[in-house]
Amino acid sequence: MKKHSGKLNITAVAALLAALVLLLSACGAPSNNGSPSGNAQNNSAPEDLTPQGHGDTDGKDDQDDMCSQILAKMTLREKVGQMFIIRPDQLDLSIAPAGTHTSKNSKAKTLSPAMIKVLEDYPAGGFIFFDKNIESKAQIMKFTAQVREVSKYLPFVAIDEEGGKVTRLAGSTDKGIRVKTYKSMGAIGKTGDPANALEAGQTIGKYLEEYGFNLDFAPVSDINTNPRNVIIGDRAFGSDPELVAKMVCAFIDGLHESKVLSSVKHFPGHGDTTADTHYGMVAVKKTWEQLKEAELIPFEASFGTTDFVMIAHINLPNATSDGRPASLSKELITDKLRGELGFSGLVTTDSLAMEAITDQYSQEESAVLAVEAGVDVLLMPLDYVKSFDAVVAAVESGRIPESRIDESVLRILRAKETVR
Repeated sequence: MKKHSGKLNITAVAALLAALVLLLSACGAPSNNGSPSGNAQNNSAPEDLTPQGHGDTDGKDDQDDMCSQILAKMTLREKVGQMFIIRPDQLDLSIAPAGTHTSKNSKAKTLSPAMIKVLEDYPAGGFIFFDKNIESKAQIMKFTAQVREVSKYLPFVAIDEEGGKVTRLAGSTDKGIRVKTYKSMGAIGKTGDPANALEAGQTIGKYLEEYGFNLDFAPVSDINTNPRNVIIGDRAFGSDPELVAKMVCAFIDGLHESKVLSSVKHFPGHGDTTADTHYGMVAVKKTWEQLKEAELIPFEASFGTTDFVMIAHINLPNATSDGRPASLSKELITDKLRGELGFSGLVTTDSLAMEAITDQYSQEESAVLAVEAGVDVLLMPLDYVKSFDAVVAAVESGRIPESRIDESVLRILRAKETVR
């Protein structure tokens, strides 16, 4: 063994300092852009580390350890907030909650000082943008930059950009946005070539990254098996489970090239339905074994690749016994999706403002039931403030163990690390 000389090695010290800097930034670094004057959420304290830029997977153990350290310093409200992705409009408390989910009464194009103050009290973990939030290329890029700037931790900046009829940016040509458009994912599926799905994912991922988005609620992983379906149709790649599986995985690979997270939807399969959960309860009568033979195939194929699985609000009377919508079913999410099928990534609900949920549950109860079921991210509750407060109260009362919250938030922080 070489004997140390005892002299100060400047090169070694410099290398050590550089390594420490990298370690401290593994789960984030303070925003280089600063924050608006008076925003108390951003400061230089270690617990305010904010993931920025794009990272890689080297040093994953160190990164996970840093995420755990950040989690340990978060307040309960900060942790609960990480579990919500909301419309930016929902921070405008001058508008009735239902109004924030329409294009008539709320069309936020930026966050006002009052909305930023609400965010300080109710620190959402992410934002989802719709057509009404888009005015121009410059405006939406400024808006996505702003929500990053005013958030203490890097937020999910999300959008529904499936390609085809459900797009927000590609559908905004009247606002001066020029990106490649696609007829439908069904049309891509008909080519039978996953390379075309890969190209679509690459193209969409590239322009989403340019516009400031890091999460795409896509691809649709349902199989289009019912010709009377009113909500899926050619949003799906097709009716052949194996073909859809290949297309879904290729599309996700394309998104990931631009460090855009994916979310397969709508688990466990919305293709064999004739109604829309936006407007009420929808039931799928298949047994669990029948679902495994068809609808679940594309989802299972994506589990090693996708970042999120979005749970539909469909009822499954012959596949689960608890009588709850899939998005609130512990039997489906914890026992089957995580336990039996082994999915270890992030689980999100579909929008909790949809009538399949609001017709049956209060906002407070649906939020708590979703967390109890094993959901990591609660998407667009009808009333964000009531839902947030209900989850906090459930933890403080002991109904939900704080360790259950920690489990989800650690998954969230680790996912955000991949797009920092």
